[in-house]
Amino acid sequence: MDKFQTLHSTAVPLPLENIDTDQIIPARFLKSTTREGFGANLFADWRYAADGQPKHGFVLNDTRYHGQILLAGQNFGCGSSREHAAWALYDAGFKVVISSYFADIFRGNALNTGLLPLQVTEEVLQRLVARVAHYPSTQLVVDLPAQTLTVPVWEESIGFDLDPYKKECLINGYDDIDYLLSQQAAITTYEQQRPWNF
Repeated sequence: MDKFQTLHSTAVPLPLENIDTDQIIPARFLKSTTREGFGANLFADWRYAADGQPKHGFVLNDTRYHGQILLAGQNFGCGSSREHAAWALYDAGFKVVISSYFADIFRGNALNTGLLPLQVTEEVLQRLVARVAHYPSTQLVVDLPAQTLTVPVWEESIGFDLDPYKKECLINGYDDIDYLLSQQAAITTYEQQRPWNF
């Protein structure tokens, strides 16, 4: 995974509630066992017509909106537990999804992929969506070490919660195995100090 420290980016507004994992990446595309290549089919049924042409009016086909942050509605990532949904978002270039609520399994899959599910209040989410919808060039700043989301034009920073272990993994670009390997010296010291170690 890429290391995550501070992200400065514009955002893409998709404020629909209850976006499930089948809408994020339809089941017919789940044919690969590696994480690469899913981004092209992100939101495929909303994004493309039957002939493969981009649908007019869908936000990912609107050149006004771009960036590495997705502004989503409440209960994002509900439905099946497929980790491919997080893979597709990450492969499409998103580093952060902001919502007022995430499905628990999606949250875990996102963090394991290097994608930050950043939860804010419904009031903050509505303000962000309204701002970005009207002013697509609005910059957002996500400072992971400080656990803040800043909107410079508002001169306002919003704190967010994150599991300390997952925070460390994101900052260092670790998956669970990488984290264990990073602790090798401490593990060796512990093993050497055990009284039953021969």
